[in-house]
Parts: sequence; C-alpha cells; structure tokens
Amino acid sequence: MTFAATILTLYPEMFPGPLGVSLAGRAMAEGKWACETVQIRDFATDKHRTVDDTPAGGGAGMVLKCDVLARAMDSAPAAGRPILAMTPRGRPITQARIRELAAGPGVIILCGRFEGFDERLFEARPAIEQVSLADVVLSGGEMAALTILDACIRLLPGVMGAPSSGDDESFEQSLLEYPHYTRPQQWEGRTIPEVLRSGDHAKIAAWRKARSEEDTRLRRPDLWGRYEGARVQPASGARRERRNAGHEPDSTD
Repeated sequence: MTFAATILTLYPEMFPGPLGVSLAGRAMAEGKWACETVQIRDFATDKHRTVDDTPAGGGAGMVLKCDVLARAMDSAPAAGRPILAMTPRGRPITQARIRELAAGPGVIILCGRFEGFDERLFEARPAIEQVSLADVVLSGGEMAALTILDACIRLLPGVMGAPSSGDDESFEQSLLEYPHYTRPQQWEGRTIPEVLRSGDHAKIAAWRKARSEEDTRLRRPDLWGRYEGARVQPASGARRERRNAGHEPDSTD
C-alpha cells in the first residue's frame, strides 16, 4: 500500500522539496509513498484569486478565507486519510500520533499562512485535526508539513534498514534516547565509556536505559512525568483487577 500525502498550500513548489532526496526520496522512487499538491488559490472565485481578507474586529495581518479553503479541501477526497491543519493553535504532534499516521493510508495536510484560518472552517469541517509542530511560529505550515511527512515516511515498511531501527529513539517510550559514541576510542582526551567497550550486552542495555531516564528527567521534565505516569498505571490496573476478583479488600478511606 502506498502512503498517499496530499498537501493544500499556496506554495506547491515547496514539495517534495527535501523529501525528494535521501531515505524519503528513495522511498518515493520505490513507490512506498506519493505526494500531490493542491494550490489553494485555484479555488478562489474572484479575478484576483483572493485567498485572504482582513481580520473581523480589526488587527494586524490577514486571515485565510474559510470558503476558499473549504472548496480546496473538498476537492481532495479523504479516502480514510486524516486531515491535519498546521496551526500554532493546534495540539502538538507526538511520536505516538506519527506512528498512527504512518500505519494508515496517508494524510491530507492543510498549510496555514498569514494570521491563520477563519475559525468557521473547523466548525464546518469537524474532522480536521488542528496540529502544531512545536511552540514556535513559522512563516507558514509548509515546513511543519515537511517535517511531519518525514517523520511518517521513515516509519513506512522497508524505508529504514531494520524494522527495529526506531524502537529506542527519542520519544518512542516517552524517553530521550541514550547518548551514542563511535570510533576513535579516544578523542581530545575523552574516552568512550568503558561499559560500551565491555561486550556485556546486559550491562550495556542497563547503562543505556539508565542514561535515557537520567537525561529525560534532567532535560525534559514534561516527558519524564509522562514516563513515570505510564509506569505507575499498569501496577494500579493490576491492583484494581485483583480487588475486583476479591483478592484484595477495597480501601475504607
């Protein structure tokens, strides 16, 4: 099955862009994914092909028109594909959501520009998922769309060398990935940690897990909170099951 990406944008020439080279480029050449663009401006009805207008209530900038966007979206059949709208007001994308997208038939991505979208678009098309790449503001949604597509494409079957290549990477288990080293063994007075040169795979795995946890706790307390919460939930669920089966008394607090 080919992962089909449709991008609604004012700048179709930006695609596939960097996705036409390296892993993504080879995957496209092999038919593992396909990319088509829809020029939003083609769905404007006036002679100037207007896609934006001034904000209601006043203020700086321009707002993308809901009627033009809706016509552009309706021209791209979803066929079971999620519809993402790239906007700083959206929910930050996660690696878990990327995996869900990569496992599906593809995605439709609507790229924002200017001050964003007329809110009525989302009221009229509730299937649209408003997505943010990070807590940053870009010139438009195209760069964010490229990033999301890259994250999906690398997970498609046969794109990475080994199916397990991404299992230990940052965010996969709500942890940052452990640090990596390679030759030379010594460089500017710094040596590869001894445990990684020991050949003891159990010790290496334990060291990597400990470093992942330590670095996540220190650098990303938000991820660390999710990770700790996920570790607690299975134990809590097991206690509830034992209690429901009559093996543990209910609390009388």
